[in-house]
Amino acid sequence: QLQLVESGGGLVQPGGSLRLSCAASGFTFEYHAVGWFRQAPGKAREGVSCINNNGGDTNYADPVKGRFTISRDNAKNTVYLQMNSLKPEDTAVYYCAADTSYLSMCIRWKTDPDYWGQGTQVTVSS
Repeated sequence: QLQLVESGGGLVQPGGSLRLSCAASGFTFEYHAVGWFRQAPGKAREGVSCINNNGGDTNYADPVKGRFTISRDNAKNTVYLQMNSLKPEDTAVYYCAADTSYLSMCIRWKTDPDYWGQGTQVTVSS
């Protein structure tokens, strides 16, 4: 059964850190780029960070550059998003996604990847 399962969300104070994980199963993980997207209430889903199939290329949206770091462990079928210096505007549901096209999902930020996870809530508030 094909699955992307996110974990690691929660409530954190401004300036704090969280690490999100995306565990994959049921498809050939090492052939897919993996991205993190987020959706705040009343806003469209937007790309946050993305990594190609072997971890050699990454991309970040401007609002998170220098604060978030994406990585992957293909032996564990898992992608991570380390989020530091969190701000209230980072509050959103965070989704991981997988697609065979790094160009499509990670450069053009197309929001119709092959697979989506169910999402994990991140709330940044004092």
